[in-house]
Formats: sequence, C-alpha cells, structure tokens
Amino acid sequence: MGRHLQQEYGQEPQCVLTMPLLVGTDGVEKMSKSKNNYIGIAEDANTMYAKVLSISDPLMWNWYQLLSFRSLTEIQALQAEVAQGRNPKDAKVLLAKEITTRFHSAAAADAAEQDFMHRSRGGVPEQIPQLSLPGAPLGIGALLKQANLAPSTSEAQRLIDGGGVRIDGSVVSDKGLRLGAGTYVLQVGKRRFARVVLT
Repeated sequence: MGRHLQQEYGQEPQCVLTMPLLVGTDGVEKMSKSKNNYIGIAEDANTMYAKVLSISDPLMWNWYQLLSFRSLTEIQALQAEVAQGRNPKDAKVLLAKEITTRFHSAAAADAAEQDFMHRSRGGVPEQIPQLSLPGAPLGIGALLKQANLAPSTSEAQRLIDGGGVRIDGSVVSDKGLRLGAGTYVLQVGKRRFARVVLT
C-alpha cells in the first residue's frame, strides 16, 4: 500500500526488506537494552562470552543463523552432530568464541573461555575490581551497595535471600551480617566480583 501511495504522489516506490528479529538472551523477547536481555558490543570479553553461553540450546541455532559467519551448510552439519549425540555445549562454545573474537580478539576469546571454566569450578577471576572502604564494622547490605555490586541495600538483601551472595566463597544467608576490618572477596551471582579492603 505504501508503494501505491508513493506512486500516487509521483514518488518512486521504495523497496521493502524485512529481516527476522534477534531474540534476546531471555529466549522470549527481541534483544533490547530496555528489556535487559542484550549483549552489548562494548562489553568486556568475559561478560560477552559468558552471556552467549547462558542462552538456551534452541535459541543457539537461531543465533547461529543470524550472527555467525559460518555457512548454512556448516551450521546444519553442526546441528546434525548435536542431534546425533554431540554435547550442545560444544556448539555453544564455538558460537561464544566466534562472537567474542569478532568484537575483541581470538586471544581475548580464549582468555574468556579459560576465565569461564575457572569460575564454573568456583574460582575467582584473576582481574576483579579492588577498592578500599572505611566504616568497619559494616553491614553486608551497605557493603554490597558501596562496592557497586547492588544498586541498593534492599536489593542486596533480596540477593542474599536468593542465595546469590558469597564472601570468600561462602554463601551469605544472614542479612544482618556485619563485617569487621579486613580484606574480602565479594561475589554476586556467577559473574560479579569485587575485592574489598574494609577499614
């Protein structure tokens, strides 16, 4: 209809090209920063790699078709291998490394893979933010907020309730915990860390 109206107004009819939408990391909505289901092209290699690995197996094939530089023949062959018993994580790792390499480098993608494996075994990444905070003893909620690991103390408490907060590798369950002077490795979720010197 738009092309017809353009002709009526003496304009050259425009061509229309439609493309499939890229579904976000949640596997439901289109990828969007406002929906917080996106991978930013300026994100660091470790975050980018881990986010790709977090998507579902069915969504992975959609991403392969829309994001990979592999041919459709290669993608179909890989999909057939998975259907015949190959671990789908192998295919997801290939995609994560390809995407991370594109926006960073092959070396950064390899390092991100090693970092992910290290953290999945409960390890702490080599490079994490470090900061010094005064005020010991300090409540865990305030500590997480000041370390930029939670936007507010109430959100920090919600994270503790969900079992998503660790100190030096141990899960925190006491929302009233107060920490004295010392050095602590704080972890929220699987990917957010900070080393805090509390004075």
